Amino acid sequence: MARDIATRGNTRPARGLLALAVGAAAAGALAIGAVAVGQIVIGRLAIGKARFKSLEVDELTVRKLRVIERNDGEA
Repeated sequence: MARDIATRGNTRPARGLLALAVGAAAAGALAIGAVAVGQIVIGRLAIGKARFKSLEVDELTVRKLRVIERNDGEA
């Protein structure tokens, strides 16, 4: 008496779909973490006041800035 054994064809797509969902969740968590770290770094880089030797800048608006570089021998 021989029996025909049939395998289920539904297990493979469900497993692949689960793997895809887990991968998407991991990618989303990584993206959210990257955004959070980026905001922390940008927040630390925001400078309210800058000081260079004798120049102090609190608030500055510039439309057009020309910088002329001079050597020590020129007046």
